[in-house]
Amino acid sequence: MKLIDILPIEKWVELEKEIYKRSGLDSSIFDMDGIRISEYKEWVNRLCPVIKDNDKGQSFICAVAHMNIAALAMQTKTFVIEECDAGLLKLVVPILVKDEFVGAVGACGLLLDDGEVDFFMVNKTIGIDEDDVVRLSDDIGRITTEDAERLGKFITAQIDEIVSDFEKITNRQTVL
Repeated sequence: MKLIDILPIEKWVELEKEIYKRSGLDSSIFDMDGIRISEYKEWVNRLCPVIKDNDKGQSFICAVAHMNIAALAMQTKTFVIEECDAGLLKLVVPILVKDEFVGAVGACGLLLDDGEVDFFMVNKTIGIDEDDVVRLSDDIGRITTEDAERLGKFITAQIDEIVSDFEKITNRQTVL
């Protein structure tokens, strides 16, 4: 099952935009393989585009964080809030249809509570000067754990409604 079987891509993009509007976090909908399904992008800081533009940054910071946190969210069947290796918040909400994992909603890019960017790790992973990492990180915003949890609950409620609507339609079609 694909996410666009559940909801048209335009509606998934609306959810991504609403998450950004509510939280200031970069948001993306991912399929079950961890691939973004839309082109929508709102960078929330200057560091993340530099990390994601680098093959090692994308592979060893972003993708690893998403896959590990998405696996935990899939396993626990609830949202998970962690930090990526760069030190930034990563929130993942699983999308489950009849207990089958079909994708995830991700939100990231701010510092959690008193978290801090791991300048050394970013420097070593993508090979840019540590001073440049510091400069690119100097205006990264923050989000509290409580606000991140509220966002996780909001996204979960939205996904529950989307999946419920899809299941109602599917059940009606099965009956007919």
